Amino acid sequence: MDPARKVDGRVERGERTRRQILDAAVDIASVEGLEGLSIGRLALKLDMSKSGLFAAFGSKVDLQLATVDHAAEIFVEQVVRRAMAAPRGLPRLWALCDAKLDYSQKEVFRGGCFFAAASAEFDGRPGPVRERIAGHMKRWLEALVGAVQRAQREGHLRPDVDAAQLAFELDSYAMGANWAYQLFGDAAAFDRARSATKARIDGAAVRPVRPSGSRSARRKPAARGG
Repeated sequence: MDPARKVDGRVERGERTRRQILDAAVDIASVEGLEGLSIGRLALKLDMSKSGLFAAFGSKVDLQLATVDHAAEIFVEQVVRRAMAAPRGLPRLWALCDAKLDYSQKEVFRGGCFFAAASAEFDGRPGPVRERIAGHMKRWLEALVGAVQRAQREGHLRPDVDAAQLAFELDSYAMGANWAYQLFGDAAAFDRARSATKARIDGAAVRPVRPSGSRSARRKPAARGG
Protein backbone atom coordinates (compact mmCIF):
# COMPACT_ATOMS: atom_id res chain seq x y z
CA MET A 1 0.00 0.00 0.00
CA ASP A 2 1.14 3.51 -0.81
CA PRO A 3 2.25 5.11 2.53
CA ALA A 4 0.69 8.44 1.52
CA ARG A 5 -2.65 6.75 0.87
CA LYS A 6 -2.42 4.99 4.23
CA VAL A 7 -1.83 8.31 5.99
CA ASP A 8 -4.70 9.92 4.04
CA GLY A 9 -6.99 7.11 5.18
CA ARG A 10 -6.05 7.68 8.80
CA VAL A 11 -6.68 11.41 8.47
CA GLU A 12 -10.06 10.77 6.87
CA ARG A 13 -11.05 8.34 9.63
CA GLY A 14 -9.87 10.82 12.24
CA GLU A 15 -11.94 13.63 10.72
CA ARG A 16 -14.97 11.35 10.44
CA THR A 17 -14.63 10.37 14.10
CA ARG A 18 -14.25 14.01 15.14
CA ARG A 19 -17.43 14.95 13.23
CA GLN A 20 -19.27 12.08 14.91
CA ILE A 21 -18.13 13.28 18.32
CA LEU A 22 -19.11 16.89 17.62
CA ASP A 23 -22.50 15.91 16.19
CA ALA A 24 -23.21 14.16 19.49
CA ALA A 25 -21.80 17.09 21.44
CA VAL A 26 -24.07 19.70 19.83
CA ASP A 27 -27.05 17.38 20.33
CA ILE A 28 -26.32 17.08 24.05
CA ALA A 29 -25.42 20.75 24.52
CA SER A 30 -28.53 22.03 22.73
CA VAL A 31 -30.67 20.37 25.42
CA GLU A 32 -28.48 20.14 28.52
CA GLY A 33 -26.27 23.18 27.92
CA LEU A 34 -22.56 23.42 27.26
CA GLU A 35 -21.89 22.94 30.97
CA GLY A 36 -23.73 19.63 30.75
CA LEU A 37 -21.16 18.52 28.21
CA SER A 38 -18.23 16.45 29.45
CA ILE A 39 -15.73 13.93 28.17
CA GLY A 40 -17.38 11.26 30.33
CA ARG A 41 -20.89 12.09 29.06
CA LEU A 42 -19.75 11.88 25.44
CA ALA A 43 -17.79 8.68 26.01
CA LEU A 44 -20.93 7.05 27.41
CA LYS A 45 -23.15 8.25 24.55
CA LEU A 46 -20.70 7.23 21.84
CA ASP A 47 -19.39 4.09 23.54
CA MET A 48 -15.85 5.44 23.22
CA SER A 49 -12.94 5.52 25.64
CA LYS A 50 -12.34 8.67 27.67
CA SER A 51 -8.67 8.53 26.68
CA GLY A 52 -9.60 8.73 23.00
CA LEU A 53 -11.78 11.77 23.61
CA PHE A 54 -9.09 13.44 25.73
CA ALA A 55 -6.64 12.89 22.88
CA ALA A 56 -9.04 14.65 20.50
CA PHE A 57 -9.92 17.64 22.69
CA GLY A 58 -7.67 17.78 25.74
CA SER A 59 -10.01 19.62 28.10
CA LYS A 60 -13.64 20.41 28.72
CA VAL A 61 -13.16 23.99 27.53
CA ASP A 62 -11.54 22.78 24.30
CA LEU A 63 -14.51 20.46 23.79
CA GLN A 64 -16.97 23.31 24.44
CA LEU A 65 -15.18 25.60 21.98
CA ALA A 66 -15.11 22.91 19.30
CA THR A 67 -18.82 22.24 19.90
CA VAL A 68 -19.67 25.94 19.48
CA ASP A 69 -17.67 26.08 16.25
CA HIS A 70 -19.37 22.93 14.93
CA ALA A 71 -22.79 24.37 15.75
CA ALA A 72 -21.80 27.53 13.87
CA GLU A 73 -20.86 25.50 10.79
CA ILE A 74 -24.29 23.84 10.85
CA PHE A 75 -25.99 27.23 11.33
CA VAL A 76 -24.14 28.72 8.36
CA GLU A 77 -25.07 25.75 6.18
CA GLN A 78 -28.74 25.74 7.22
CA VAL A 79 -29.33 29.49 7.28
CA VAL A 80 -26.72 31.65 5.57
CA ARG A 81 -25.76 29.50 2.58
CA ARG A 82 -29.37 28.61 1.93
CA ALA A 83 -30.33 32.29 1.86
CA MET A 84 -27.47 33.14 -0.50
CA ALA A 85 -29.42 31.41 -3.27
CA ALA A 86 -31.93 34.29 -3.22
CA PRO A 87 -31.33 37.37 -5.40
CA ARG A 88 -29.44 40.23 -3.78
CA GLY A 89 -31.34 42.95 -2.03
CA LEU A 90 -34.74 42.55 -0.41
CA PRO A 91 -35.26 38.91 -1.51
CA ARG A 92 -32.02 37.88 0.21
CA LEU A 93 -32.81 39.84 3.38
CA TRP A 94 -36.18 38.10 3.59
CA ALA A 95 -34.52 34.74 2.84
CA LEU A 96 -32.06 35.21 5.74
CA CYS A 97 -34.88 36.00 8.17
CA ASP A 98 -37.08 33.16 6.92
CA ALA A 99 -34.22 30.65 6.99
CA LYS A 100 -33.40 31.59 10.60
CA LEU A 101 -37.03 31.02 11.59
CA ASP A 102 -37.19 27.73 9.69
CA TYR A 103 -33.96 26.55 11.32
CA SER A 104 -35.52 27.01 14.77
CA GLN A 105 -38.95 25.72 13.75
CA LYS A 106 -37.75 22.41 12.33
CA GLU A 107 -35.33 21.98 15.27
CA VAL A 108 -32.09 21.43 13.42
CA PHE A 109 -30.77 21.11 16.98
CA ARG A 110 -32.88 19.04 19.37
CA GLY A 111 -33.13 21.91 21.84
CA GLY A 112 -34.02 24.57 19.29
CA CYS A 113 -31.65 27.38 18.34
CA PHE A 114 -28.27 26.33 19.71
CA PHE A 115 -27.00 29.89 19.97
CA ALA A 116 -30.08 31.21 21.74
CA ALA A 117 -29.54 28.60 24.45
CA ALA A 118 -25.75 29.01 24.57
CA SER A 119 -26.02 32.80 24.72
CA ALA A 120 -28.42 32.64 27.66
CA GLU A 121 -26.14 30.14 29.42
CA PHE A 122 -22.92 32.15 29.02
CA ASP A 123 -23.91 35.81 28.60
CA GLY A 124 -22.97 36.58 32.20
CA ARG A 125 -19.90 34.34 32.36
CA PRO A 126 -16.72 35.93 30.96
CA GLY A 127 -14.23 33.59 29.37
CA PRO A 128 -13.24 31.92 26.10
CA VAL A 129 -16.55 30.10 25.57
CA ARG A 130 -18.57 33.29 25.92
CA GLU A 131 -16.19 35.09 23.55
CA ARG A 132 -16.51 32.34 20.96
CA ILE A 133 -20.31 32.40 21.13
CA ALA A 134 -20.32 36.20 20.91
CA GLY A 135 -17.99 36.11 17.91
CA HIS A 136 -20.28 33.82 15.93
CA MET A 137 -23.38 35.85 16.84
CA LYS A 138 -21.63 39.08 15.91
CA ARG A 139 -20.87 37.67 12.45
CA TRP A 140 -24.53 36.68 12.03
CA LEU A 141 -25.74 40.17 12.94
CA GLU A 142 -23.13 41.67 10.61
CA ALA A 143 -24.50 39.47 7.82
CA LEU A 144 -28.01 40.81 8.50
CA VAL A 145 -26.74 44.40 8.56
CA GLY A 146 -24.91 43.77 5.31
CA ALA A 147 -28.08 42.38 3.72
CA VAL A 148 -30.02 45.49 4.78
CA GLN A 149 -27.32 47.77 3.35
CA ARG A 150 -27.25 45.81 0.11
CA ALA A 151 -31.05 46.15 -0.17
CA GLN A 152 -30.60 49.89 0.28
CA ARG A 153 -27.99 50.03 -2.49
CA GLU A 154 -30.32 48.04 -4.74
CA GLY A 155 -33.02 50.64 -4.15
CA HIS A 156 -35.30 48.19 -2.32
CA LEU A 157 -35.11 49.82 1.12
CA ARG A 158 -35.24 53.52 1.92
CA PRO A 159 -31.78 55.08 2.36
CA ASP A 160 -32.78 56.69 5.67
CA VAL A 161 -33.34 53.30 7.33
CA ASP A 162 -30.87 52.57 10.17
CA ALA A 163 -29.39 49.24 9.01
CA ALA A 164 -28.15 48.15 12.45
CA GLN A 165 -31.50 48.95 14.07
CA LEU A 166 -33.48 47.06 11.44
CA ALA A 167 -31.18 44.02 11.67
CA PHE A 168 -31.52 44.04 15.47
CA GLU A 169 -35.31 44.08 15.27
CA LEU A 170 -35.53 41.36 12.63
CA ASP A 171 -33.28 39.03 14.62
CA SER A 172 -35.27 39.76 17.78
CA TYR A 173 -38.41 38.36 16.14
CA ALA A 174 -36.62 35.07 15.42
CA MET A 175 -35.17 34.87 18.92
CA GLY A 176 -38.60 35.51 20.44
CA ALA A 177 -40.25 32.84 18.29
CA ASN A 178 -37.64 30.28 19.33
CA TRP A 179 -38.16 31.18 23.01
CA ALA A 180 -41.96 30.87 22.76
CA TYR A 181 -41.71 27.54 20.94
CA GLN A 182 -39.20 25.98 23.29
CA LEU A 183 -40.78 27.21 26.53
CA PHE A 184 -44.50 27.11 25.74
CA GLY A 185 -44.70 24.79 22.74
CA ASP A 186 -46.25 27.69 20.82
CA ALA A 187 -45.71 26.76 17.17
CA ALA A 188 -47.85 29.72 16.04
CA ALA A 189 -45.02 31.98 17.28
CA PHE A 190 -43.20 31.35 13.99
CA ASP A 191 -46.15 32.61 11.96
CA ARG A 192 -46.36 35.66 14.20
CA ALA A 193 -42.63 36.26 13.79
CA ARG A 194 -42.92 36.00 9.99
CA SER A 195 -45.83 38.45 10.01
CA ALA A 196 -43.87 40.86 12.19
CA THR A 197 -40.80 40.49 9.98
CA LYS A 198 -42.79 41.20 6.82
CA ALA A 199 -44.52 44.20 8.39
CA ARG A 200 -41.21 45.67 9.56
CA ILE A 201 -39.53 45.16 6.18
CA ASP A 202 -42.58 46.55 4.37
CA GLY A 203 -42.38 49.63 6.56
CA ALA A 204 -38.79 50.20 5.48
CA ALA A 205 -39.22 49.21 1.83
CA VAL A 206 -39.67 51.38 -1.21
CA ARG A 207 -42.29 48.80 -2.26
CA PRO A 208 -43.73 46.04 -0.01
CA VAL A 209 -42.00 42.68 -0.15
CA ARG A 210 -43.84 39.54 -1.23
CA PRO A 211 -42.34 36.52 0.55
CA SER A 212 -42.19 33.26 -1.35
CA GLY A 213 -44.36 31.48 1.21
CA SER A 214 -44.52 30.47 4.85
CA ARG A 215 -44.32 27.21 6.71
CA SER A 216 -47.33 25.74 8.38
CA ALA A 217 -47.18 25.71 12.15
CA ARG A 218 -46.13 22.47 13.78
CA ARG A 219 -47.19 21.81 17.35
CA LYS A 220 -44.54 21.13 19.97
CA PRO A 221 -45.70 18.98 22.89
CA ALA A 222 -46.60 21.18 25.86
CA ALA A 223 -44.19 21.06 28.78
CA ARG A 224 -45.40 18.96 31.67
CA GLY A 225 -45.47 20.41 35.12
CA GLY A 226 -42.85 19.02 37.49
